[in-house]
Amino acid sequence: MRASVTLSLPREPSSVTCARHVLTTLLSLTDAVESCSGHLAVLISEACANAVLHADADSDSVVDVAIVIEDDVCLIEVGNRGRTPDGGALGARLPGPLVVGGRGLPLIAALADTAAFVAGPPDRVRLRFTKRLIEV
Repeated sequence: MRASVTLSLPREPSSVTCARHVLTTLLSLTDAVESCSGHLAVLISEACANAVLHADADSDSVVDVAIVIEDDVCLIEVGNRGRTPDGGALGARLPGPLVVGGRGLPLIAALADTAAFVAGPPDRVRLRFTKRLIEV
């Protein structure tokens, strides 16, 4: 099976829920195991929340989401107008317990099979991650 959806969402918190609902609907058409679907829901929520929170604050700023399901792999790309954080590294270290925030990228790195910032136009940030829909 191959399915794909591209979304251009407003830079507002409700876009996180919208992207997650679209992903959940697509996954319901597959044989994805529940744990993988759950991980993907967390992954898209964290990536979209980061895009909403950290995008440049200009009036034209949107959150772009692409979801591609092909066979037993889901590829998701989330982009916004802004800069790649910390040189583009996705570390798996969590911040200290008294720090508010900073857990999104380590969580993405830990749950995704692959995750990286990918090149795009100079004023855009794009985070791409993949997850197998079956357990191996």
